[in-house]
Amino acid sequence: MNWKDIYTSKLKSVEDAVKVVKSGNKVVIGHAVGEPIKLVDTMVEYAVQADLRDIEIYQQVDMGHSLYAQPGMEKHFRENSLFLGAKTRDCVNSGRGDFTPCYFYQTPDFYRHIKKPDVVLVTLSLPDEHGYCSFGVSCDYTKPAAEVEGAKVIAVVNPNMPRTLGDSFIHVSDIDVIVEDDTPIPELGLPKIGDVEMAIGEHIASLVKDGDCLQLGIGAIPDAVLKFLDDKRDLGIHSEMISDGVIDLYEKGVINCSAKNFNRGKIVVSFLMGSQRLYDFVDDNPSIYMAPVDYVNHPIIIGQNDNLVSINSSVEVNLMGEACSEAMGLKQFSGIGGQVDFIRGASFSKGGRSILAFPSTAKKGTVSKIVPYLTQGGTVTTSRNDVDYIVTEHGIAKMKGNTLRERARQLIRIAAPQFRDGLAEEFERRFAEKYQEV
Repeated sequence: MNWKDIYTSKLKSVEDAVKVVKSGNKVVIGHAVGEPIKLVDTMVEYAVQADLRDIEIYQQVDMGHSLYAQPGMEKHFRENSLFLGAKTRDCVNSGRGDFTPCYFYQTPDFYRHIKKPDVVLVTLSLPDEHGYCSFGVSCDYTKPAAEVEGAKVIAVVNPNMPRTLGDSFIHVSDIDVIVEDDTPIPELGLPKIGDVEMAIGEHIASLVKDGDCLQLGIGAIPDAVLKFLDDKRDLGIHSEMISDGVIDLYEKGVINCSAKNFNRGKIVVSFLMGSQRLYDFVDDNPSIYMAPVDYVNHPIIIGQNDNLVSINSSVEVNLMGEACSEAMGLKQFSGIGGQVDFIRGASFSKGGRSILAFPSTAKKGTVSKIVPYLTQGGTVTTSRNDVDYIVTEHGIAKMKGNTLRERARQLIRIAAPQFRDGLAEEFERRFAEKYQEV
């Protein structure tokens, strides 16, 4: 049987496809904008109608409607998230769902060995002439979960999903059920970059050198950094994800990956989120190398890139340099993500540097993000042993290699001015000496 016949034999309507799901199943949903939204919504409708019970849902960034996480769904679904989004925070923090701490690079092994899925829901590109579909914008944990032995793979084949190259393919013979759907891939609006973000971006750019290999997240600060890199040369990318901000520098030749000593010439990435412009840019683009997150985010793989500069954010940092980047006290806000993966990877990298960057205040300037102690119940995402540079709009603080006393001085210097006196008082209590700005 040729692949086209195999493909046709597996075609079902979305309503029939979700009947694969049974009570008690563990269901993994494709990541972020790779979520098959219509398929997920139909699964929820079917589970309610058929009175299915105790289905455990595993997902990280949720971009759909997350109906399974809404109040009243408890007997049908239990959310077990490794990274919370806007629609799943209340589910977990109210006790209707659960959060499992896990480094991003370890999530494929989590699905292979700890929580083996019964069903995996994914979105794929159209098959190529050999019958291979691409995981497109979401390779990360999505591809490894779909490869778990015994898991039933329900795939939405969508002509809007870009065909990304690299370790990003599955053959139609390895799919159990195929649904055709042309729902647009979700797009993200461009972030608003204000004066604070521009100041942070300029500080970070001063730490970037010609030939560096960058890891960038998503949002106003990474995009602000990119605006200050026009004068750099031969930058590379090895990043958990990229967004639209990379395209302009690529088209200007600033990002060309020519100086990379590892995967030279390739933008290495695990998932994508952005506008249609980004999806068009990566489609069938040989400069893009997509791979699962246990490759892209593995600290030892990251560390093989010389001059790796990782740029991430944080919720709050205490005077020792301990960073909480995922919670607000006892309330889980997001997750570990790839922050520690890349900070530790940068420490393995020859010439590597890691940066945590954030505005100095929150809640319209009423709360300092540099604090004497982390909020009670807050977790340490990045330890004081791992943290390197910390950046706010007020400057750059170097942590690695500095004493606790020196760290506290540096952090007070880049805190918001209205909070420096209070932090200085804590410095004097802690170190029994008068605070003096460095």
